[in-house]
Amino acid sequence: MPADKPKTSRHSEVERKFDVVESTLSPSFEGLAVVSRVQHAPTQTLEAVYFDTPDYDLAARKITLRRRTGGADAGWHVKLPAGPDARTEVRAPLADSMPDEVRDVVAAIVRDRPLAAVARITTQRTVSLLFGVDDTPVAEFCDDQVTAAALRPDSEPQMWREWELELAEGAGSTDILDRLSNRLLDAGAVPAGHGSKLARVLATAQPDVPAVAPSDPVRRAVAANIEDLIAWDRAVRADVHDSVHQMRVSTRKIRSLLADESFGLPDDAWVLDELKLLGGILGGARDAEVLAEKYENTLDELAPELVRGRVRERLVEGARQRYANGLRRSLAAMRSERYFRLLDALDELLAAPSATSGRSGAESAAASLAAAYKKVHKAAKRAESEGTDEALHRIRKRAKRLRYTASATGNSGVAEKAKAVQTLLGDHQDSVVSRTHLLEEADAAHAAGEDTFTYGLLYQREVEVALQAEDEIGDALKALKKAVQE
Repeated sequence: MPADKPKTSRHSEVERKFDVVESTLSPSFEGLAVVSRVQHAPTQTLEAVYFDTPDYDLAARKITLRRRTGGADAGWHVKLPAGPDARTEVRAPLADSMPDEVRDVVAAIVRDRPLAAVARITTQRTVSLLFGVDDTPVAEFCDDQVTAAALRPDSEPQMWREWELELAEGAGSTDILDRLSNRLLDAGAVPAGHGSKLARVLATAQPDVPAVAPSDPVRRAVAANIEDLIAWDRAVRADVHDSVHQMRVSTRKIRSLLADESFGLPDDAWVLDELKLLGGILGGARDAEVLAEKYENTLDELAPELVRGRVRERLVEGARQRYANGLRRSLAAMRSERYFRLLDALDELLAAPSATSGRSGAESAAASLAAAYKKVHKAAKRAESEGTDEALHRIRKRAKRLRYTASATGNSGVAEKAKAVQTLLGDHQDSVVSRTHLLEEADAAHAAGEDTFTYGLLYQREVEVALQAEDEIGDALKALKKAVQE
């Protein structure tokens, strides 16, 4: 990335908000074992402009995007939910226009829709820093006087007072937050009726669209996996370990579940082809990441005298370079109009009526499970006659689809047995990929006059993994059949 572009940083926040009236006296923290002293800072003026789409797509997911001046962390901020009382804040340096890195964080939600200012909030903030017995910060107490308005012609200015209590980074468990919160409650505060200042401002500005969960279990599973896809999208953009793999898993789960007859999609439907293409693009980085870890762990297990030549450089460092290239290709795809249209299409599929709406939930679940198992059984019969790696890989893909369907319909027994088949044949397929790669690297090493002894050792290990999977797959398929029939 060019040096003149702003870079983002990530921070974890654990905080609670409280509503108070103007006459409420600030709390005292004296006598608390977790607080040794309090340091009061000068009052700050914080000016923030918040941005969202015309349909408030970010606010609907409890995400805020703002440009704020004033205070020690002036700049562009994106706040993402991270659990009860917790958020992840992504920050970029202050700039007149929104940095690409900031928009990238919410790209899977915003897509190519316009972002515009939706609210302006001014906060007069008085801060008290609370220090622990070892004189390290444990929390920050903020007394905020807020003036805010939604940027709509019919919006009226709002004014209120609120308190915020935020744990210092690395301050420990929320037990400290509980004990400090009790002091605020004793002083007359009540838990805030909003999750953020913006949520309070937009309470009357947002369209009231109640969320309706799909009644069919498979469609509910698709909805959940789309949310997972969007969450892992953010992680991939931040290059979080294993995130490419997890996003690819979400993509494949969605594709498998969309094959259910309740969606009425033909096998060559555009959305299925696009999901397959996306999974393939992500697969380049994922396979390289897996190979890098596999080779590093295996080489570490070997005696030093068995690791000869430039094998570590070729296998481990080479795989890491291919991962970096694969990640760049994945990010390019994830910033394309084609990707955004795929996400739009997934939203539309969930909103459309079910093709099997006349069935009960139990009938739909049973039919989906039976159809998914039938494909596993057919693939297993075909593999018996073909006896190829590709035939075994085909069983794995069908077992994976059955597992996702069984999980979606609440059949944990079938899901567990399908996972066993998938895991066995996943190890087998990883062995196939690894052996192909080892042969290529061994040939390159031989041509360069290098010792190829270690490549042979690693190749034999992979052969043994594949043979063990082939020995065990028959029993795993029998156990799956029994689970389906129960």
